[in-house]
Amino acid sequence: MSVDGKLLSILVCPLCHGELQYDKQAQELTCYADGLAYPIRDDIPVMLEEEARRLTAEEKVDR
Repeated sequence: MSVDGKLLSILVCPLCHGELQYDKQAQELTCYADGLAYPIRDDIPVMLEEEARRLTAEEKVDR
């Protein structure tokens, strides 16, 4: 299974309300503005700042 495309189209970053980039392989939704990657667990996005992973400097540049 994968995350519903309709859900992905309406989700925004909970901090800045900016656009999120979906990384299917990593199962993350990434906000490059805030430098956070929100995990997707069991096809459910976990949109909590304390659950998010901070992007490395390399990840921010490589986008």
